[in-house]
Amino acid sequence: MSAQHRDRSRAAAIAPFLWLGLFFLFPFLLVLRLSLSDIALAVPPYAPQLDLSAGVDGVREFLAALDFETYGRLGGDRLYLAAYLSSMRIAAISTGILLLIGYPIAYAMVRCPPAARRALVLAVILPFWTSFLIRIYAWIAILKPAGLLNAALGAVGVAPLNLLNAALGAVGLAPLNLLNTEAAVHIGLVYAYLPFMVLPLYAVLERQPAELLEAAADLGCTPVQAFWRVTFPMSLPGVAAGALLCFIPMVGEFVVPDLLGGSQTLMLGKVIWTEFFANRDWPTASAVAVALIVTLIVPLTLFQRQQQRLLEGGR
Repeated sequence: MSAQHRDRSRAAAIAPFLWLGLFFLFPFLLVLRLSLSDIALAVPPYAPQLDLSAGVDGVREFLAALDFETYGRLGGDRLYLAAYLSSMRIAAISTGILLLIGYPIAYAMVRCPPAARRALVLAVILPFWTSFLIRIYAWIAILKPAGLLNAALGAVGVAPLNLLNAALGAVGLAPLNLLNTEAAVHIGLVYAYLPFMVLPLYAVLERQPAELLEAAADLGCTPVQAFWRVTFPMSLPGVAAGALLCFIPMVGEFVVPDLLGGSQTLMLGKVIWTEFFANRDWPTASAVAVALIVTLIVPLTLFQRQQQRLLEGGR
């Protein structure tokens, strides 16, 4: 191997680390630095500020002024704990719903002929061609009391929400409205992240050899038994990948709970936005973001170790 070729190989190997360092590690360090600062009535609204003109003494004074006071305040305020637990709960429930919906879809796609598979994969990724914000605004038009859902149900003579609203009004209670509720948040999250669940499951299920199911049938397994003993255990890597791809971004989701959940839905994404833009408390917003990132590293690490064990077992 020539020296020039070796240099190109090294550059290609280093490039991903430079990319991660520039677009992930460096921004994370900036957020971490903000979380160790204190709120101040200044521009920017935090202190201390690094004064490079003072040389080493300026750097020393800057580092000495950083503290963990903001993290202590987070631990003593029930609002942030409630937002954290609420975000985890909503993301976990939505991930479970996504798995219940996405797995049958991916399984049915794999059982279709190759030409139909390509069309179905295109149908799954087709929503990505439309703006995410526009799609969530469309759900507002669907879920509001005078929206498309109630209009469609009323047109076919069902209208359970309308009947229930009439019953609630008769006893002096407020009308039922899906919009600005946690149910609407689940609907929006499931709709928005369904492709992220279906595609990993489809990729894993498509690679499973059909001969294994034939062998299971020859050994006396029914189709249901063959699914639970062969297909599902082999698809667990896809289940884990899809769950992580959905759960992690949903925990910090802002657009869906803000537009569909209203003021009653408490999630970390809304808390960070409020602290950063409304309260101009950049240290607290950064501390919440850092705590969220550190928490989400745990499932990512466990998934990476599981994948490593599977690779080693395959060898």
